[in-house]
Amino acid sequence: MSKTWERIFFIGTFIFQGSSYLSTRAYAIMHRIHHAYTDTEHDPHSPSYSPNMFSMMWGTWKFYSAVYNKTADIDPKFTKNVPDWPVFDRVAGSMLARIAWVAAYTLFYVKFATAPWMFALIPIHVLMSPVHGAIINWFAHKYGYSNFEQKNTSENLLHVDFLMLGESYHNNHHKNPSSINFGVKWHEVDPIYPIILFFNKLGIIHVPKVAKNTLNTQRKALRVEEQEMEKIS
Repeated sequence: MSKTWERIFFIGTFIFQGSSYLSTRAYAIMHRIHHAYTDTEHDPHSPSYSPNMFSMMWGTWKFYSAVYNKTADIDPKFTKNVPDWPVFDRVAGSMLARIAWVAAYTLFYVKFATAPWMFALIPIHVLMSPVHGAIINWFAHKYGYSNFEQKNTSENLLHVDFLMLGESYHNNHHKNPSSINFGVKWHEVDPIYPIILFFNKLGIIHVPKVAKNTLNTQRKALRVEEQEMEKIS
């Protein structure tokens, strides 16, 4: 995308992530490293190397902080062409901004909550990114089903991915990380895929041909694996 649209998306990310705002640069680098070293000692977040979910998420935060503060020794291949707006990151990711968001959430609940139990949802709002990360990086590497045999623990967490908007088709994503459609089987509906195509049509983003073609590649690979399993059985 153009630099103008990139910065519009930075601002949108801040609005929607709020107190959980993550630097796009740091997250992109961390995600690339996760794919390069999935389920090894170099993976920033793997259930295979953490005794529990909270330990994994604390390790993830420490690694993210080191990347964000540029104190981690990162191979340049992981930093190439990542979106970066340092001035905005410093403001959006500051403790003052996070506290302001927490105050805004609390005031919203004070105004609109209709029952006391609803206030228990405030921590989820405050920690949206960690909650999301725990679902994908812990549970989607421990539970679910696999479409593809891989040398990692990635699973498709839900048969109907109504909570994570396609992202919990994690086994599919690890098979072809460049694919813009995380769904492969007929029931694996990725609701973000048509939005990506729509943005591409409008010229907001440009989807390279390699990303468009990976869905067909995935489906062909899945058919081959299913045929091999039929022969074995």
